[in-house]
Amino acid sequence: MRLRKMANMTQLELAEKLNYSDKSVSKWEQGNGVPDIRILIQLADMFEVTLDDLVHDHAEEGRGIMPRRARKMNRLITVLLSGGLCWLVAVVVFVLIGIFAPELPYSWLTYVYAVPATATVVLVFSCVWHWKWVRILSVSVLVWTVLVCIYLTGMAAGKNLWLFFLIGIPLQILALFFFVWRKGVWIRK
Repeated sequence: MRLRKMANMTQLELAEKLNYSDKSVSKWEQGNGVPDIRILIQLADMFEVTLDDLVHDHAEEGRGIMPRRARKMNRLITVLLSGGLCWLVAVVVFVLIGIFAPELPYSWLTYVYAVPATATVVLVFSCVWHWKWVRILSVSVLVWTVLVCIYLTGMAAGKNLWLFFLIGIPLQILALFFFVWRKGVWIRK
């Protein structure tokens, strides 16, 4: 019933899409009957949920059923807001430096430091939500931007630390090997 209402459908409209009567839909929603597996598969596809979401009562577990598209959109918004928070912190630090220590010439580095912080946030969420390609990309961004931060901080201190970039090469190769190995490409079972 919840998914039908989220889709702004009446019982009659759903019944017509399934070639059933609205009485059958009403019976299913009241728990007085169960549709056959073909209809359950149609319902799962129609509402973009899994069969598990349809047949289990997730209200007991404290979570509701959410269509895949809505779940993906919520996750994307969460990542964007979290990344935006990193940039908000960078702006606040930049402003505070400008107010309390305006003599510091390299206050703009706060924005450079925000890039690996954002990559770390994206990496955490990509691990939690199993976004493989985002995880690979965020690890790469994290490795190289940390090295850029070290290099630029060294330049601000009058040091030339370009050799630090050589560390990135084996780190990048190791990260790629790790993700390929984890994916199971080289391991035959």
